[in-house]
Amino acid sequence: MSDDHTHVQEFFTARAADWDRRFPDDGPAYAAAVAELGLREGGRVLDAGCGTGRALPALRAAVGPSGVVLGADLTPAMLREAARAGRDRDGTLLLADVAALPLRPDALDAVFAAGLIAHLPDPAGNLREIARVVRPGGVLALFHPIGRAALAARQGRTITPDDLRAEPNLRALLSRSGWRMTSYVDEDTRFLALAVRTD
Repeated sequence: MSDDHTHVQEFFTARAADWDRRFPDDGPAYAAAVAELGLREGGRVLDAGCGTGRALPALRAAVGPSGVVLGADLTPAMLREAARAGRDRDGTLLLADVAALPLRPDALDAVFAAGLIAHLPDPAGNLREIARVVRPGGVLALFHPIGRAALAARQGRTITPDDLRAEPNLRALLSRSGWRMTSYVDEDTRFLALAVRTD
């Protein structure tokens, strides 16, 4: 396991038990972001870096009982909290790294990723791996329940021009990784970038 993975696991393991209590009001923002994926009954979707599985109920509602919902995370403690909260009823939980997803090519219609991009050790490579498992024309949602400026203020930092989630930087990154950005919203109350997998 790389140092990056160890750091991510340590960070989230220390916070897993309190994660949902720290952010109790995010549910509506997750549901609204999931709605923008345009999922259909019977769809196949992955919550990449699912954490405690807060998006899984909305994803299940979107694809219905005949759909496939997966939640993958690198940190066992986060998956345990997801199961403790009963979210394993809404999707299958996988202990997996987005650098090597245990899925066949073109297996999914969409991927939802909340807060994931900031924790990727190789953003371009990891986004290419996510593209591998999504069918051509499938959708990726990069989401955060607060915008870049609000998140930076919460973390006691300022946004710099090289910020990965700045629109021009993210658009270029996605383009290099098998995606075409179709929309970008960065407001105090949410960050949401949608992209379509190119052929």
